[in-house]
Amino acid sequence: MNEHFITNIEIKNFKCFENFKAEGFGRVNLIGGKNNVGKTAFMEACYIEKQYTSKAIYDIILSRYSMSLLDELLNDIGQKYIFNFIQDKAKEITGGTVLTNFNQLIPCRTTESMRKPTPIKITYNKDELEKEDISISFLNTSIQSSFNYNKLYSKVIEFGLEDELDKLIQGFDNTVDKFRIIQSKPKCSYKNNKQFYDLNEFGDGLGKFVFLICLLMTKHIIYLDEIENGIHHTNLDKLWEIILTISKQQNVQVFATTHSKECIESYARVAKKLDETDIKFLSLYRNKENELKSITFDYEKIQDRIELGLDNR
Repeated sequence: MNEHFITNIEIKNFKCFENFKAEGFGRVNLIGGKNNVGKTAFMEACYIEKQYTSKAIYDIILSRYSMSLLDELLNDIGQKYIFNFIQDKAKEITGGTVLTNFNQLIPCRTTESMRKPTPIKITYNKDELEKEDISISFLNTSIQSSFNYNKLYSKVIEFGLEDELDKLIQGFDNTVDKFRIIQSKPKCSYKNNKQFYDLNEFGDGLGKFVFLICLLMTKHIIYLDEIENGIHHTNLDKLWEIILTISKQQNVQVFATTHSKECIESYARVAKKLDETDIKFLSLYRNKENELKSITFDYEKIQDRIELGLDNR
């Protein structure tokens, strides 16, 4: 297990979590449970602990409120309105505490400036690590914007991964030749004519795959809310093959939520095909006392439940 991976978490008085503990996370973690049980809030807590600056709260609010739309309107309605909106929503997130294997209880509070986060340090394994040293993203998979593509692709170029990115995209759609950012817009070319077209002309599916591949290539930990959104069920195996393969190659920890039976089955099926055992399925539920609890299933238990035909949602 890599030293920057989260292996356990304790959440107190954060949103729907009063006194919650979960442990045993792996490299690729899928979180399931009934609607509104707290899957997204769980990932937000993990993200806040690992990226504890005001930027973490900022990112969560942008993800929840479709900043892909807001950033297109930024010049029209002004930054002041946007950040007043964010400050108001941030109040809903404050007040709780989060503890992980990094051995420090982190209060979930905002700072005076949402736009100027200050790097902080936490202690674990007797060493210090600046939060800024770990590259983390929290995203709703239904949200991509030109700004995010530009930012991620600049990292792909910096790491010299353009050709590898193109090969992975071709694995999803063999008619595609290359992906590039041209005049700040994401575009792809076809093999048969080499002309570049706007990425949205290729459909939502390809756009989500490109975005996810860029994330996996350039981050250390990623949080993907509602991972199956916009992905046709016939492409779920390709989705998980990309996640499991690249996360291992690039040493990335992944947390994703789903409510899809097909998505969970695909996750287990592809892990078995690739013999990738560093996976965990976290099932969130409420007990008879209405307390939020969890069960963590490892690779073997996931496969057993699938073979028995049990509903893992």
